[in-house]
Amino acid sequence: MDLVVGLDAGGTSTRALVLDLDGARLGQGVAGGANPNSHPPSVAAAHIGEALTEALDGLDTSKVRSGVLGMAGASKMADPAVFELFQQAWENAGLHCPMRVITDCEAAFATGTSSPDGTVLVAGTGSIAGRVVDHRMVGQSGGYGWLIGDDGSAFWLGREAVRATLRLLDLGAPLEGLATAVLTAAGARGRGQLINAVNAQPPIALAQYAPLVSSAYHHGDPEALTIVASAARLLADTASAVRKPSDTSPIVLVGSLIKTPVGIHLKQELLTRCNAQVIMATEGAAGAAWLAAVDVLGPGAPRPA
Repeated sequence: MDLVVGLDAGGTSTRALVLDLDGARLGQGVAGGANPNSHPPSVAAAHIGEALTEALDGLDTSKVRSGVLGMAGASKMADPAVFELFQQAWENAGLHCPMRVITDCEAAFATGTSSPDGTVLVAGTGSIAGRVVDHRMVGQSGGYGWLIGDDGSAFWLGREAVRATLRLLDLGAPLEGLATAVLTAAGARGRGQLINAVNAQPPIALAQYAPLVSSAYHHGDPEALTIVASAARLLADTASAVRKPSDTSPIVLVGSLIKTPVGIHLKQELLTRCNAQVIMATEGAAGAAWLAAVDVLGPGAPRPA
């Protein structure tokens, strides 16, 4: 029984999945983040090894014919020293097949569709859209990081929630659900304390306020309704930037925001703008594993169950 393995390595977590060539899931593993840009490369590589070891537990590693590593920060693998760390982790897990490295966007797109061409939009802590041709990302929009980009992302949502709260405080307006939740989460009682609490943490920590927007949205908070609608439009703009108006290829949405009100609004926004199928996907390990199967069987490889 021949096997394939796929990994989805992000900044927060790493997931590994083992399939047989019929698409059946035989093993999975989870470990910490493995983006070598946000973690020391040695730590990132160690997390790859942990996820692989868990996923391959009890399986014959000599049967693994192909493996694909989808990862955030894939460009870092151009550094021979970094690549060697990951290659060593790969081999220590018992794998002897080549380690093919792709971006996390390419893995996410393959999770959502078997189409070789289309658009992938990742909306998580950050945000980025990619144009995919023949399963490879050939162009992108966004992905600039929190300081100069990440429009519509969880970071953006959290920042807007704090800014909306500060505006209400400056106006002396009554505080509604979202503003009250932000102050409570920050352990603040007023404007000055909120500013100090936010600035005392790394900027990317603003993403922790994003779930408050979703909660307040469900209760009809006007500030939350505005923020969600704006985020969806900005994310749709990011996806549209890598597509021609006549493009009918599928759009795959992935990331922590996809199952939130932002994701629902985003899907509707894209369906309004584009004559294309919009697919909500989950983790990218399944896509990476399917691409590993494609390496063995060709484009007709069975999709993961």
